[in-house]
Amino acid sequence: MDSGAIRRRLALGAAVLAASGVFGLVAPGGAQAAAMTSCAGREVKTLPFSTGAVHVYKRNGYVCALTTPKKNGGKRAMSVSVQARGNRPVVDKGRYAHHAGPVTVHAGHRCVWIKGSVGRGSVSSGWILC
Repeated sequence: MDSGAIRRRLALGAAVLAASGVFGLVAPGGAQAAAMTSCAGREVKTLPFSTGAVHVYKRNGYVCALTTPKKNGGKRAMSVSVQARGNRPVVDKGRYAHHAGPVTVHAGHRCVWIKGSVGRGSVSSGWILC
């Protein structure tokens, strides 16, 4: 296969990806927005702290977490992190108005360590869901 054929195939692949992204943006937003702001599975734990809470969900070996503030308001510093034992933590950190996350990791049957913060308040779970 010459370099021209490779370029054409790459261009076609990029066009297909771009088109699928556009269709995803124009899709009815209600269900899609809900899916992007929450975790799949069932809620297995809530870790409350002074300024918010971390909600932990589990499904098919995956653990997902998101941090929500106790009081609604403007943007403020928030973070959420999930670490499966033996792996590095996956973190979402920034200035958000509604929530940090969701963050999902594949834990299988391993323990996870979950951290979350809103402003000056924070929580750290220790190893849980073992």
